[in-house]
Amino acid sequence: MKNRLVCVVAALCLLAGCGHAPTSHDTLSVVTTTPILADLTRHVAGDRATVTSLVPSGADPHTYEPSLRDVRTVVYSKVALSNYLMLEPHSVIKTIDASLPAGSVNVSLAEEAQKYGAEVIPLVENANLDTVWLGLRVMGKGTAQGADRSSSVHLQLTSVDGPGYLTAYITGTFGRPHIYYSTADGIDERDDVELPTDAHTHMSWAFSAPGVYKATFTATLSTARGNTSIGTQTLTIAVGADPRTIPELADRTVIDKGHADVAADIDDNTMTLLSDPTGGGVRTQKRLNLDTSVIWVPPKALTEIPPSPTFRFLGRPGSSIHQLPQAVLGVHVHGEIDPHLWMSIKNTKAYVQVIRDTLIKADPLGAQTYRENTSTYLAQLDETSRYVDRTIATIPRGRRQLITSHDAYGYLAQAHGIQIAGFISSNPGVEPSMAQRRKLDQTIADLKVPAVFLEPTVLRDSSVLAAIAAEHSVKVCPIYGDTFDNRVTTYIDLMKFDADSLAACLG
Repeated sequence: MKNRLVCVVAALCLLAGCGHAPTSHDTLSVVTTTPILADLTRHVAGDRATVTSLVPSGADPHTYEPSLRDVRTVVYSKVALSNYLMLEPHSVIKTIDASLPAGSVNVSLAEEAQKYGAEVIPLVENANLDTVWLGLRVMGKGTAQGADRSSSVHLQLTSVDGPGYLTAYITGTFGRPHIYYSTADGIDERDDVELPTDAHTHMSWAFSAPGVYKATFTATLSTARGNTSIGTQTLTIAVGADPRTIPELADRTVIDKGHADVAADIDDNTMTLLSDPTGGGVRTQKRLNLDTSVIWVPPKALTEIPPSPTFRFLGRPGSSIHQLPQAVLGVHVHGEIDPHLWMSIKNTKAYVQVIRDTLIKADPLGAQTYRENTSTYLAQLDETSRYVDRTIATIPRGRRQLITSHDAYGYLAQAHGIQIAGFISSNPGVEPSMAQRRKLDQTIADLKVPAVFLEPTVLRDSSVLAAIAAEHSVKVCPIYGDTFDNRVTTYIDLMKFDADSLAACLG
């Protein structure tokens, strides 16, 4: 529905003459997805372009939903710059791809920057949970079937056989739940999760009663060519009792730790269960047959429904349910590569060079201006890199330990000799995993860290990390990653602020 709305609005705008930006004839109209990309682009473009960010400062670029005003902005643009690598929600990417006028330039900077020397690192998720971390995944590119970055796969829940209700939901950055699957009110077309190609997502899975559940999923690939059926498979979930004690499940492979994803492979049109016992990524993943595997939701997954009215969909507050937690807060759709490349200034310099060449392609008459502005800005980035190095060098080596609430700082750590000691994202829908708390408690105690770091948007809300920090009498200090606010308004501000905060709180 959302994609149809984007296309309809774009078509109406084009018919109404919106294809030409209401700016002077020599001003290029550029749209970016995030404020950080907009800032980089303005330094390259100077006065030759009007640059607009779809995501406003202070908003979460991982969860932002585009408006009709955003569609109009895209329709007016001659250049669109996204980060992608699944940093932005698929709805933002589809809005750009569906609404950008013919002949405009559309670039995913993270992918292109690798041709200019940017280095990528894998997104390794090793949150230590007491239970299996269950999600959904799309494997492959689907190139042979005409798939591109605007294509998607629908994973629809078509039936559930079990003793109680099954609910799968995500908890957003600010604590608001969004239901993906729910059998409490029957099963219909709403029980459908849409994912980009080569992506996966995590959810909380709640079960109202113990017993064996059989959940059947149907996967469909949607491209510009039409829809292609990937297949139908049934996931077996044992809630409560050990499945090895249940005769019908005794011979199955039991999945009770690490990651596990119900996966649709759009290259070979199959469905599988992708298991990753250690969270090590592609190195440790195993493909399992859903017919011979079982997910175990053990008795320790029993939890009380929170008193907040927002979680009434799970049942009566205070009553018990079995739940596999989401673990990572927020809408968490991503691929295998960490998309936060800009946290390395070397990578950002590659972004800037891609932006330069993209603007030259769209506006050849401005080539000299773009090259001169780029040269000036690259020199500023070099000085910023030296500043960050000098500042972090003031921290004793043994104290360069970063504990935070967002897995966005791998590039910063790699570039400037910092150790990611741990991260934890609170999920207000469940109590934090005891394994997570024990691991973080032990990490803080063993490393004797004087501070942990939270992004300003998290500081405004309650945080498990802040609570654990208080228990250990360590400071909670600010750090920026994805966006700006009134205090940090440029990329260089962001990098210098983070370096200063790390030095002040750890040094």
